[in-house]
Amino acid sequence: MATAKANGWAGLSYRAWTDYDEIRARLDAGADPNAPVWGSRPLHAAAELGSPEVVAELARRVDDPDAEYEGRTALWLAVYANRPDNARALVAAGADPRRPMMAGWSPARLSLAGPNPDLFGLEPGEFELSGEEAAAAAEGRRLIAALSALDFTEGLGLAAVAGISAAEAARRLEAELVEGIEPDPYAFDQDMRLIAATDVPGGCVISQPWGYAPQMPGVTARLSAGTVCYGLYANPKSGNQGSIVRDGVIEGWDLHPGGDPNADDPAEEVLAAYLYKRHAVAYCCAYAGLRLTDSRSINGKPDHWLRLPERDHWKRP
Repeated sequence: MATAKANGWAGLSYRAWTDYDEIRARLDAGADPNAPVWGSRPLHAAAELGSPEVVAELARRVDDPDAEYEGRTALWLAVYANRPDNARALVAAGADPRRPMMAGWSPARLSLAGPNPDLFGLEPGEFELSGEEAAAAAEGRRLIAALSALDFTEGLGLAAVAGISAAEAARRLEAELVEGIEPDPYAFDQDMRLIAATDVPGGCVISQPWGYAPQMPGVTARLSAGTVCYGLYANPKSGNQGSIVRDGVIEGWDLHPGGDPNADDPAEEVLAAYLYKRHAVAYCCAYAGLRLTDSRSINGKPDHWLRLPERDHWKRP
């Protein structure tokens, strides 16, 4: 594979995709518009990050404006990134919004689940969301708005548990109720056995603003008995790390809630990735069917503070 230097894209900055003069100068100097760059293609990167002018210039020079990379076209990425002006520039260059991809989510169909459902001027009934998909899209918008005050989650540990109360969570964890405290989440040397528990519509949230305790396997296994639990640790070093535990069995580990979908993901996961892009906490809660009305269970005053018993919580029971 040719290097970025050989392709003419070496030293490209993050903001360069909005700089028409720089991109055009590189292309005029021989930069390959079809070559890999940044683990993507130039047109794909510009569709997601750049300006309509840069997108139009690249689309004019590529071999195929509908070329796919990792199962999706540049137009799909423009829709996914909620960049309607970039999407219009691609359509003007010949990109096909009806082209099937990503488990049936063509750019046109994906647009129906987002903030620009009229983007492509579709005929009535040409593409439709199912009732379940439309409900998921509406809930995604509501839940993200409800958690809008959650502006800092680095270091957060979380377990979103379906169908049980905070009191039942305490019983399952054999945790001690701790009263009369208000921990400082930003203090050093926090008690890693101390966790918060709050009832929310659909279940409960177990959280720890300063650490990973709620998503340790020994915790989530107990919480998930007869139900499902989505665990999250917003690792300051490596990003969001998720896990799915159902009835004590780990179904997924080292997941990336709020991240981008893979080309082979099922349709429901592609939709969830779009609805909760860069909203990891909302993704976790939605997966467990929790319908939070605010962020109190995560960054406010919880219903209860609990202290986990002394045992190896990395070991499943």
